[in-house]
Formats: sequence, structure tokens, C-alpha cells
Amino acid sequence: MATHDSIGDFLTIVRNASSAGKDTCSAQWSKIREGIAAILKDEGYISDYEVTGEKAEKTIKIKMKYMGGIPSLTGIIRVSTPGCRMYYEYRSIPRVLNGMGISILTTSKGVLKDSDCRAKKVGGEILCKVW
Repeated sequence: MATHDSIGDFLTIVRNASSAGKDTCSAQWSKIREGIAAILKDEGYISDYEVTGEKAEKTIKIKMKYMGGIPSLTGIIRVSTPGCRMYYEYRSIPRVLNGMGISILTTSKGVLKDSDCRAKKVGGEILCKVW
């Protein structure tokens, strides 16, 4: 039985759009994808995002951010995959580039960045690392 990594596909769409110098990119909507986009916007890696459409036809459109022609989002990698889930308690969440990047986790409190997980003392599955 084949599995499909929809979060990994979303991260690849964003990574490719950033490295190709695209103004926008779009993907199918889900709550986790919207949570990731919200964190990327709050941290300044993307300019904006919007959700369009209704019910099963919802899409999320992301506006990329560049500073002097250089992408704000230099790297984004998937950590926990469907074949190898990675769970961390809040004390052991790894730091990305000694605090220069962020980790995005899915927790019982929703999709959170690593510093929010440490502050709220919740652990979870680490989705990706961004720098």
C-alpha cells in the first residue's frame, strides 16, 4: 500500500518557489499547512498567505518574501516522515543553527514553533526545520 507525504510535498512547493525566485506559490489547503504558513509569516520567512475556495476545493496561496533579490527562506527540510516519526519532549527539542532557525512541531495545542513549545512545556512531532 502506497503512502503519500502531503506535508513534505507542501514544503517542497515552498522551497522550490523560494529558490526559483517566484512571487507566489499555491497548494491544496489543510489545517496543518495553514498552521505552517502562519508560523512562516509570523517569523518573516514569507510575506503573506491566503486561503481561497470552499470545502474540498480550498487552496492556500503563499506570497514569497525577498530582501534585495535574496530569498528570506534559505532552507526548509522535512524531519519527521511517514516512515520515521520523530517525537520530542519540550526539553529535548533540537535547536536549528544554534537558534538562527526554527523548528515547527505539531502538538496537542496545535502547530507551534520550537520556542512556543518550550514556553508552554509541550512536546510533539517535529514536522520541519526552517532557516
